[in-house]
Amino acid sequence: MLRELALHILDIVENSLNAGATRVTIDVNEDTPADRLTIQVADDGRGMDAEMVQRVTDPFFTTRTTRRVGLGIPFLKQATELCNGAFSIESQVGKGTTVTATFQHSHINRMPLGDLPNTILALVVGNSHADFVYRHRLDERSFEFDTRPIKAELGDVPLSEPGVIEYLRREISDSLAQIYGI
Repeated sequence: MLRELALHILDIVENSLNAGATRVTIDVNEDTPADRLTIQVADDGRGMDAEMVQRVTDPFFTTRTTRRVGLGIPFLKQATELCNGAFSIESQVGKGTTVTATFQHSHINRMPLGDLPNTILALVVGNSHADFVYRHRLDERSFEFDTRPIKAELGDVPLSEPGVIEYLRREISDSLAQIYGI
């Protein structure tokens, strides 16, 4: 079982990329007055028909050929339900998929967010063919990280360039630290 929400985000985004997504949006919304944590991952991949959407939460169903079970989505769904939350998948063939997981923010069994800066960094650097938008909101404070203007500014310089990786790491980490007030 995945022990932090950042790893669930990584799993969902890998599914998006495997479905041909070229743009992935990751939204993390921490609404402490409402005691809610919502994570949403939206992509422009192949999408799924209604039957596939129903089957994807079954742990014994997977489209992967390397293993016979797909546990990421079922475990995330179970985690939301154990924390007074909800889970949904909306998808349209040819348009993309949106996965939404909501948790009671203060629930004792809610997994920690985990290392979001390095998760986002790994996705961005390891998948330069895709564009990523990462938005994180904590009550009234928020930030947005979008790879499109960064790629435009860099031109032919790859995101995997060591100096670029360090810049991206600092940018994401510093922005998160600011919204948490640390």
